[in-house]
Amino acid sequence: MDADGLRCLLSGDYGLVEEALNKFNKQNSQVFNFMHFTSTGQWVLIWNKLFAYLADPGMPHRVGCLMAIKVLSRDKTYLNETVTVEQLDLLLQLAGIGTLDTCEATQEVQVEALKCLSNMIFQSTKCQEMCLSNASTEGIIRRVKMYKEAPYGYDIKYFDMKLLFLLTAINCDIRAKVRDQLHGLVYLVETLDLFMGQAATFKEFSDKDLDLINEVLKVLFNLTVRTSDNLVPEEEEATQFHRLVTVLHDLFFYRTLNRDKIVSLHSNIVNLLTSVPVSCYVELVTSLSAKCDSPPARGGDDPMVIVPFESKNMYVLHVLVEFLRKNFQKAEKKSDQYELLSPILTVLIKAIRADAINRRYIRSVVLPPLRDVRDRPEIGKELRNYLCSLLTSPCTQIADLSAELLFVLCKENVGRMIKYTGYGNAAGLFANRGLLGGRTAKGCEQYSSDSEDSDTEEYKQLQHAINPVLGCYEPPKPNPLEGMSEERKEYEAMELVKLMDKLQRQGVIQPCKIGEDGRPQAVEHIMELQEEIPEQQRDHKRKT
Repeated sequence: MDADGLRCLLSGDYGLVEEALNKFNKQNSQVFNFMHFTSTGQWVLIWNKLFAYLADPGMPHRVGCLMAIKVLSRDKTYLNETVTVEQLDLLLQLAGIGTLDTCEATQEVQVEALKCLSNMIFQSTKCQEMCLSNASTEGIIRRVKMYKEAPYGYDIKYFDMKLLFLLTAINCDIRAKVRDQLHGLVYLVETLDLFMGQAATFKEFSDKDLDLINEVLKVLFNLTVRTSDNLVPEEEEATQFHRLVTVLHDLFFYRTLNRDKIVSLHSNIVNLLTSVPVSCYVELVTSLSAKCDSPPARGGDDPMVIVPFESKNMYVLHVLVEFLRKNFQKAEKKSDQYELLSPILTVLIKAIRADAINRRYIRSVVLPPLRDVRDRPEIGKELRNYLCSLLTSPCTQIADLSAELLFVLCKENVGRMIKYTGYGNAAGLFANRGLLGGRTAKGCEQYSSDSEDSDTEEYKQLQHAINPVLGCYEPPKPNPLEGMSEERKEYEAMELVKLMDKLQRQGVIQPCKIGEDGRPQAVEHIMELQEEIPEQQRDHKRKT
């Protein structure tokens, strides 16, 4: 902005100010660094003058002023030093979420004020602290409660949620306040229900519908993220969570022509489900007679969304499993496996722990009866192959989640886990849980005793030649000891012991034996491994 433009902007003559504001906003619409203003002190001068204009009830160009404030707030150099409580309260009032019950500002002014607030709260720690004591959160929740009666436009609702997301994401105290004091969880679930009801005729969302619902889901995640797996919710909170999961269940049955938007919706639902107690997951599955299981057909070409399994509709679990499959494909091309896979793996683990029927259905998809066992379990494009490949992932969190999912699908049975994954892939899980040596997992008694295995003919034909360590068929190999004399065998054995002892003393390897707790324990000398031979022989006799 040149000297004449700056003079007009600061003149106080609203006729000149209008033209200067239009020019300023046009020139700086894509500017995010205002060094040319901050280095000369002009940024503070313009900032304070714009708020002085806004405070004047007779100011006719409020939208232009707010747009200029929104642009200036992208640069946080002097934001903490300059912003005042009065300025923030003025923006809250113009946005319709201030202390006064009524707001005379137009919807366009309210939207621009909400955008300014979002920028300032994101950029300024001082603004974040102010929001602990001002009317921002109460104002937004008050308006959320009025969505059903008042004709608020899409933009106001959208930026309400944007602002509430920022407030609850940045400050834990605000998050607790919205959740516990203002009952935000209840009102936001009602808001989700309201938005869904507006599109209920054909169960189809427009892009704007989905954008708005996604913002609500993000806020709900912030409010529920504190809930841990081991926390048993109080009765009132449990009721809220059950209601939330019921609404999330219904969301899966809505559609849109924009596939990217529906992927984003499913991603936000999955993120939210990670913070929902396991006891509430029963709401994800309904009986086949439930009305919500099939949306009304439109023109006769709308397919029924039913995945029948044991008299239940597993459509939601089907979508979750397919979401995992798609994220596996994405993870092959990206380095950040944790961000892509951790939420959906967590959700599926909770789902199969919540109900036996969930486990049986997901097991039928992820671990179907084995047929082709000529390749290693981690090789292939099926879900079992992907999950087995993650068991040895360098990302330990992902390896642990994959192992837990597979282990629970196998009813926490060591033998069944080895059958589907191979001992080598599952050794890390067994070592962590003290299950080396085939010990029985604690808690496996919760599963029914009936077997769900139905070995195929292909598997039975090759079963005798399956290498349990690799988890696949291994062709017979010639015996390397064939033709050796007993003296030669003894010599080679002692040479092997000497080599292993040398490697141990050099620190290259650390031989271990299985301790009483089922976990590996280091040995001081290689000959200590002989102590386990009689026990192994006894185990072999019992099995045969």
